[in-house]
Amino acid sequence: MLKKSSTPQIGFVGFGEVNTPREFIDDRCHQAAEELRKRGLAIVETAPVSDDPDGLQAQRAIDELAQADFDALVLCVAGWIPSWAVMKIVEQFRHKPILLWGLSGWRANGHFVTTADQAGTTALRAALAEHGCTFKYLVNFKDSAPRYDEAAIYLKAAIASAKMRHAFIGMNGYRDMRLFGTLYDGNLLKRVVGAEIEHFDLLEIEALVKEIPAAEIDAAAAHIRQEWEFLREPQPGTVENSVRLALAFKRKIEERGYDAFSFCDVDGVKKLLKFAPAGAMTLLHDLVDLPTTPENDSYGTVTQLIVKSLTGKTPAYMEFYEFTCSSALMGVPDYVPGCAVDGKITVMPNAFGSFGEGLLNVSKVRTGEVTISRLAQVGGELVLHVAHGTAVRPETWEEAGWAPPAPQLPSIEVKFDFPADDFLAKVMGQHYIVAYGDIRPLLQAYCDIAGIRMI
Repeated sequence: MLKKSSTPQIGFVGFGEVNTPREFIDDRCHQAAEELRKRGLAIVETAPVSDDPDGLQAQRAIDELAQADFDALVLCVAGWIPSWAVMKIVEQFRHKPILLWGLSGWRANGHFVTTADQAGTTALRAALAEHGCTFKYLVNFKDSAPRYDEAAIYLKAAIASAKMRHAFIGMNGYRDMRLFGTLYDGNLLKRVVGAEIEHFDLLEIEALVKEIPAAEIDAAAAHIRQEWEFLREPQPGTVENSVRLALAFKRKIEERGYDAFSFCDVDGVKKLLKFAPAGAMTLLHDLVDLPTTPENDSYGTVTQLIVKSLTGKTPAYMEFYEFTCSSALMGVPDYVPGCAVDGKITVMPNAFGSFGEGLLNVSKVRTGEVTISRLAQVGGELVLHVAHGTAVRPETWEEAGWAPPAPQLPSIEVKFDFPADDFLAKVMGQHYIVAYGDIRPLLQAYCDIAGIRMI
C-alpha cells in the first residue's frame, strides 16, 4: 500500500577523520541536516562518525539508524575519512538509495580553510559503484552556494520510489477499446516500479450501485447542486446515475485500499451502463484524493501516481487533439480533477454518439508552467517521456460528435520549448499526465533511483 509510512524519513550520518577537530565536523553536518529539514524532509540524524581503530563509532551509527524506518541514507562527508569507516555503514543499508554528499570549506582570517571533504568523497564514489549501490554523488563547490535544493530533490525522489514499491492500483476491466497503448507487463512493472494492478469486473460495481442507500445518494446530489455550476438542467436521473456510480467506485477503492484507479470507459460504463461516467469521476475526485485515468490506461495511471508521490499533488490526465509546429492542444472528453480547475467546476449534460446523457465536465483548466510525462514500455524496458512547456488558454474549438450545442472541452494549449516534431518523434500514447511547474529534476531523480530511462 502507498500508505507505507505516515512520516517518511531520511537517515543521515556525517563523517570526518579522527584527527580533525570535532567542532569542524559536527557543526557543519548538523547544519546540512537542518537545511534538509527546512525543505520539508524528516531527518533521522546520528552523530558523525570518525575512523576510530575499533570501528565503535561506525557501529554506534549502525545501531542507531537500524532502529529507524527511513527511505534513503545521506552520507555527509565533512572532511577526509578513510573509506572503510563509511563502507562499514553502507554495507548494512546498501539496499536503500544513498546520497554521497561532500561539503566544502570556509573562509576565515582572510584565507580559505578546508578539511579535505572531497578527498573523502572521491575515494568513495567508485567504491559505491562497485558495490552496486544506487546513489547520487553531489559535492558542494568551493565559494559557491551549498547545493541543498539538489540534495532535497534526490531525497524526495527516494521517498517517492519507496512509496511506489508498495503501490496498489485498482482497475475496472482491461484494455478498453482494444487499445495497444494500455497494455502492460505486470512482472516488469512490479520489478522496476513496484506497483501492482488489481483488476475487477464491472458486474461488481453494478452490484454495489444497487446497495447505495437513498440518503447517501440524496446527500451527494445536493453537494453537486450546491458546489458545481450547471450550464443547463440535466434530464431526470442523470445526476443520480453519476452519484451512484461515484459512490460505488468509492466503496470499492476504500474497501481495497487502492492508491490510484482506472476503469473501462467506452466498452464498459458507456456500453453496459448506458451513460457517460464523466460526472461520476468528477464527483469521485471531490470525495477521494487519488489519481484516476479512464480507458484502462495502465501506464498512464502509474505515471499519475509517480507524479503525485513526487509532488504531493494529484495531476490531471489529458490527451492530444491537435499540434502546431511548436505546441499541442490537449484536452479531455470527460473530466478533470478539481485541483486542475480554474474557478468553479462546471458541468454540461450531454451525450456523445450512441451513449446516453451524462454530466460532461466543461471546466476551465489552470494555465502556467507545466511538465507533461508518460511511462511506457519500449523494447522490454520502461521509459519515461517528459516534456516542459507553458499552458495557455486555447482558442475556441469543439470535438465533432457531441450533441449540439457542442461543449468546449476542458483543455489547454501547451507551448513547448522546442519544435513539436521533437516531441512527436518520441510520443508514447494519446494520454499524458499534466503537472504544474517544472518537475523535470524530480522525475529525473526518480528515474535514476528506479532504473527507468528518461527521454
